[in-house]
Amino acid sequence: MEYHNPVLLKETVDGLAIDPDGVYVDVTFGGGGHSKEMLSRLGEKGRLFAFDQDADALRNEIDDDRFVLIHENFRYIKRFLRFHGVKKVDGILADFGVSSHQFDVAERGFSTRFEADLDMRMNRQNKLSAFHVVNEYKEEQLKQVLLQYGELRAAPAMARLIVEYREHEPIVTSEQLKTVLRKFLPPRHENKVLAQIYQAIRIEVNQEIEALKEFLLQTPQLLEKGGRLSFISYHSLEDRLVKRFIRNGLFEGEPERDMFGNFEVPLKKVNGLIVPSAEEIKQNNRARSAKLRIAEKL
Repeated sequence: MEYHNPVLLKETVDGLAIDPDGVYVDVTFGGGGHSKEMLSRLGEKGRLFAFDQDADALRNEIDDDRFVLIHENFRYIKRFLRFHGVKKVDGILADFGVSSHQFDVAERGFSTRFEADLDMRMNRQNKLSAFHVVNEYKEEQLKQVLLQYGELRAAPAMARLIVEYREHEPIVTSEQLKTVLRKFLPPRHENKVLAQIYQAIRIEVNQEIEALKEFLLQTPQLLEKGGRLSFISYHSLEDRLVKRFIRNGLFEGEPERDMFGNFEVPLKKVNGLIVPSAEEIKQNNRARSAKLRIAEKL
């Protein structure tokens, strides 16, 4: 089984405008596809650091003296690069999606296709799992998770139904969760609604939005002048954060302006939004929602 088929491989690495002697970071190593392409463009003096919090990804470590794989969440990028003596880098690549491997291994609980225990942890050492979210969150908390991260209009009613059901017995498996929420899963839209439910719970379990914000805030400090960011997002919540941060260095509101109405930002966008070609989507259906944005440190 292929661990992960990297999306927008050439476009994402091209976006970094790699210096053969530079220092680069792939913060979502996964199957190593993007990392291998980056190493192919680095010379003997070049260096590549990669991050992945999923222990399964460690099996894909690349045997190359220029490469270091760090088993940590990318929200700690600055801390662990400093541990390796690195304060500045020339480029950072991120592919924020769930890997094909995580979707395809049934017991991980990421996919709507399989019956599995409610888990969804990218780092299986973490205590918070989908089981805890579904069975221990208060109704208001559940509603907010489904509303904010799944953008589900029926979130209040879904949360109420989950809380009522678990008073009699815990919801242990994905099939149980589907059964509880069956009235919200019309046949024509079942897969779409289920995907939104799973997305919401997964984001909460892995604290994905908080981790993304922490990571983004560190990137301007890490980049050398002229250094590049090349980021792929798969849903609107991620993409909005990335887009706004590139535009003005903030996640909400507008930066303070000087007396002349001008404001300084740490980054500038490079080119426009890049999406996969029809041919790539045909070969890899999971690429269909990918959005690539590239930025440069001013």
